[in-house]
Amino acid sequence: MSQTAHIRSHRKPRRSASKIAVRAGVAGGVLSTLAVAGASGTATAAEPVTQTLELPTLTADLSAEVALSAEATASAAASYELQAERDAAAERAAELADRNLEKAKAEAAAEKKAEEAAAREAAERASRDSSRETLTTTAASTSGSSSSTSTAATGSAASVVAFVKAQVGDAYVSGGTGPNAWDCSGLVQAAYKQIGVSLPRVSQDQSVAGTQVSLSNLQPGDILYWGGAGSAYHVGIYIGGGQFVGAQNPGTGVVQASLDYDPPSGAVRVL
Repeated sequence: MSQTAHIRSHRKPRRSASKIAVRAGVAGGVLSTLAVAGASGTATAAEPVTQTLELPTLTADLSAEVALSAEATASAAASYELQAERDAAAERAAELADRNLEKAKAEAAAEKKAEEAAAREAAERASRDSSRETLTTTAASTSGSSSSTSTAATGSAASVVAFVKAQVGDAYVSGGTGPNAWDCSGLVQAAYKQIGVSLPRVSQDQSVAGTQVSLSNLQPGDILYWGGAGSAYHVGIYIGGGQFVGAQNPGTGVVQASLDYDPPSGAVRVL
């Protein structure tokens, strides 16, 4: 027997065919699985990817900032509205001030006009008083002569006399033309207008509206004037019997009086 006959071989024993087959099957399955996975991955990669963004959740700090911003916006809007109201109020105040200014100017102008009229009236009264003093002697003589003239008015003159007598007791108003308030020239003009005779409006023009006549030759209906012819400051109507009717002043109104009461400077005859 050989010396090595009972010594085991150092070579590895051969694997059985069944084990090899099993391992080969497992390997094939793994490969198949990998192949399918790869194909699936390729197909998935070819499809478009849609990305979804998630909005951040409001935190307490961010909520506070939003609230503050809203509050600031509301405050600014309120401030703008308040400013608009103030501007509108200022504009209204300016308009009211302008209207008040215009009203004040108009009132001041009216007051000034009234004062001027009062001053003119005072000057006229003073002038009449002066005329009475300087013409007393002349008036005495003329009144005697006048009383001997005709005292009975006829025709249109009678209508003039009747009209002015009917206004005795009415008020005197500067610029008055009736029917219940007169100034001197307004009464004379109205007396002649009602018989169809048109006279100028003011005493200066009425004192030269007819033929100049002497105070010793007066007739009912003649226009008496005080002051100069063409510059007279007062007029009246002679009614006969040494009497006249005139709108004298605010204190007396329309009166019937004797020529001695207020001697005239001259007279004109229209009829």
